[in-house]
Amino acid sequence: MRLVLLGPPGAGKGTQAARLAAHYGIPAISTGDIFRANIAQGTPLGVQVKEILDTGGYVSDDITNAMVRDRIGQDDARLGFLLDGYPRTAAQVVELDRMLAERGAALDAVVELTVDPEEVVARLLRRAVTEGRTDDSEEVIRRRQKVYAEETAPLTSVYGERGLLLRVDGMGQVEDVTARLVTAIESRG
Repeated sequence: MRLVLLGPPGAGKGTQAARLAAHYGIPAISTGDIFRANIAQGTPLGVQVKEILDTGGYVSDDITNAMVRDRIGQDDARLGFLLDGYPRTAAQVVELDRMLAERGAALDAVVELTVDPEEVVARLLRRAVTEGRTDDSEEVIRRRQKVYAEETAPLTSVYGERGLLLRVDGMGQVEDVTARLVTAIESRG
């Protein structure tokens, strides 16, 4: 199974990606996790990415595409994967299509977690305190929401036109959201 999980920052994508990956026995591939690992390790990429993320920006398509291409080419992703945080732009959609075509594969579904924007801001501010995340100030959170609305939300139209888009309510208890996601994905056959 090859899935993409979309939703604004703080929608619960990371939590749900891990749960869905375990349910379907596929790796969850999070560009955010890859970025944070590089930041924690102090790699040159990590230093560059930290500066971008701390201001609420997005990492360039070239860097992100290369990381995703490498990751989905690894053995554990051969039979499927769940992408969390990718694609984020129309150009990344084109590149993902190219990557999959090279492997003779296609996406099975693109799932968008829908959430209340104000609840997401509150959720992320709580996360900033509990996890010590410097990239989660209210100003940065609101900027990321704006960037998401401008650059990523339009991808739902692209995937909707392809008949791949599933919209799932991302509000409520984690287990309830997971159940809604599984039901929506499995309803595709």
